[in-house]
Amino acid sequence: MKMHATSIVHPNAELADEVEIGPFCLVGEHVTIGRGTRLLAHVVVNGRTTIGEDCIIHPFATIGASSQDRKATKGEVAYTRIGNRTILREYVSVQRGTGEGSATVVGDDCLFLAYVHIAHNCHIGNRVTMSNLAQVAGHGIVEDFATIGGMTGVHQFTRVGRYAMVGGMTRLTMDAPPYCIVEGNPPKPHGLNKEGLRRAGFGAEAIAALKRCYRTLYLSKLNTTQAIEALHQSPVTDEVREIIEFVTSSQRGIQR
Repeated sequence: MKMHATSIVHPNAELADEVEIGPFCLVGEHVTIGRGTRLLAHVVVNGRTTIGEDCIIHPFATIGASSQDRKATKGEVAYTRIGNRTILREYVSVQRGTGEGSATVVGDDCLFLAYVHIAHNCHIGNRVTMSNLAQVAGHGIVEDFATIGGMTGVHQFTRVGRYAMVGGMTRLTMDAPPYCIVEGNPPKPHGLNKEGLRRAGFGAEAIAALKRCYRTLYLSKLNTTQAIEALHQSPVTDEVREIIEFVTSSQRGIQR
């Protein structure tokens, strides 16, 4: 382990081999940091926080701080968990859960650009990209491979589906279905995330099935319930089935 002389690390913190703690960092008592992770400078990690292996955390990021939630109570035990190989750029904040035993969770291979904020009880999947100043409010869910544009606000309890893209400066107040692009204020659907799907290796047949699903869900004159019934009547691929399950389980409704 390499630790700069100006940093303060609690003796009870658990730091694996090859961890690097740069200048003026603060690491609290209940923190665990995995092998090869680097805190570059001026990073604060406190609370009951676990950070995986080979992460890079840039200056002025804060991880595991108490939530900005009036419901949080003094002395409650809540957690923050960050996976492997995730990169947090300058001034990113990831806050612990609200509620005894709750957690805020960030997956593997994520990239959060400067000033991204992840609030209490959020669950962020693997390989999620969030651009500068993107914010996810409490209990938000962002699924694997999703992309959230800069200066976007995601309302509490809102979901962003797998491979979805939310455009910059969007005020997302309802769920964004998997594989789709949602953008604007108020937000509107703008087709499939076709370029993202191609880059991820989705074949022409899978993309064609998603196009048919999108047309039924958004471009027909059917309401959401009727569109789901129509989709059940046609051949359903795994990706289309995922959209159906996402829409039918939505608590806030999907962006229309």
